[in-house]
Amino acid sequence: MNAKRQERDLLAGVRVVDFTQFEAGTSCTEVLAWLGAEVVKIENPRTGDPGRRLPRGRAPGEPWPDPYYFHMFNANKKSVTLDLKTPRGLELAKELLQKADVTAENLAPGTIERLGLGYDVVQSLNPGIIYCQIKGFGEGSPYEKGLAFDMIAQACGGPISVTGEPGRPPAKPGPSFGDTGTGMLMASTILAALLQRRLTGKGCRLQLAMQDAMLHYMRTCFATQARTGKPAPRRGAKSVAGNNVPSGLYPCKPGGSNDYVYITTSRANPEHWRRLLKLIGREELLGDPRYDSHEARLGHEKEVDAIVSDWTRRHTKEEAMRLVSGVGVPAGAVFDTMELMNDESFETRGILQVMQHPETGPFKMPSWPVRIDGAPPSLKPSPMLGEHNAEVLRDWLQLPASAIDALHDDGVM
Repeated sequence: MNAKRQERDLLAGVRVVDFTQFEAGTSCTEVLAWLGAEVVKIENPRTGDPGRRLPRGRAPGEPWPDPYYFHMFNANKKSVTLDLKTPRGLELAKELLQKADVTAENLAPGTIERLGLGYDVVQSLNPGIIYCQIKGFGEGSPYEKGLAFDMIAQACGGPISVTGEPGRPPAKPGPSFGDTGTGMLMASTILAALLQRRLTGKGCRLQLAMQDAMLHYMRTCFATQARTGKPAPRRGAKSVAGNNVPSGLYPCKPGGSNDYVYITTSRANPEHWRRLLKLIGREELLGDPRYDSHEARLGHEKEVDAIVSDWTRRHTKEEAMRLVSGVGVPAGAVFDTMELMNDESFETRGILQVMQHPETGPFKMPSWPVRIDGAPPSLKPSPMLGEHNAEVLRDWLQLPASAIDALHDDGVM
C-alpha cells in the first residue's frame, strides 16, 4: 500500500449532531466525517441505528458484530446513545445541538417534530445551525407523508423507467442512487451553507427529497425527451440517447456472466469508428457507405454490433478493454465486486481501505474517493453503539464522570 492516508482537517472544528439512519442520511454525514468534521451519531440506547440490525457477517457460533452495511455508512463517526423519549435525554440532545454547527435527520416524516426537535425548536436554540432534512418526498408533494427507501426513490424519480431491455419490464439499477446519491447532493449543499455561515453568521434549513434528487440524476434522460418529444426509453446496455453506434456491451471470452466490454464511439469524433475498424482487422469497411457516417450506422445498428461482437468474443474483457482503449476509443470491462475488491491498485491508491474494527476485525471497504493533496482521507472504524458517550458529553458539555455514570444508571443512555 503506497498511498498515504491522512486524517483530513478540512472541516476541523465543525461539529455535527447526526440523527440519521440507514443510508441516505448516513451517507451525507459520513462525507463530513471523512473531511474532518466531528460527527456525533445519536442512537437509541437499546437498538441503535436500524442499520445495525440488518443481517450480519459472521460464522456459526461467533458473536454478532455490527453488519458490514452499518460500517459502510458510518465510518469516522462517534456514537452517543440517548433515549430522546426521556426528559433528560431530550435535554442533553438540545444541549449538544446548541454546540453544533450542523444537524441532519432522515427519520420518517413527522418523527423529529414529535420528538421535540423540529426546525423551529432547534433554530431557536442555535440560530446559526445548519438544519438538514432528507425525506422520501418533498413538502407539497402529493406523496409527502410517504415512506421511501432507495428503490422507491428510483421508481418514483425516473431511474427505473429507463433501466432494462426494450420491450421488457423495467429493472432497478444496482447501485443505490436513491440513497447515497441523495446524500451526496445534501453533503455538497452543507459545505456551501457552511461557507455562507462563515461569511454571514447565519444558519439555514436544508431540505432534500429522494424523489427530487433522482430527477437531478436523470438530466441526460430529460434532454433525450426534449429532443425527441417522447419519454426517455429503456435501451438495455445502450445509451438512453440512442444515437451512438457502435455503443453497448459486447460479449467476451470465456463467456461468463460478466464477461463483457462496453465500447462506445462518439458522434463528435468520426475517428473512433475508423480506429476501431483498423484494430479489429476490418479495414475493408473503411468508406463503406453503410457504415461510414453516424447516420448510416444508426440504420445498420445490428450489423455494426455483430461486426464488433465477432472480434470481442475472441478476447477476454481485460484484453478488449486494453486494446480498444489503446487506440483511443472509449472502452470499459464489466468488473464485478469481487474483481474490484481484489484489484490491488485500488488499495494502493487508498480508494479501498481496510477498516480495523474491534468487533468485526479487518474489513476492506470503499473510502472517500477524492484525493486531497495527493492522498485520500484515512479510515476510522464505525463506532460501536454508545462508544463515545463519555467522551462527547465530557468534551462538548463538560459533564463530570459521576453525572455520566448517573445517566447510564437512569437508562437515559
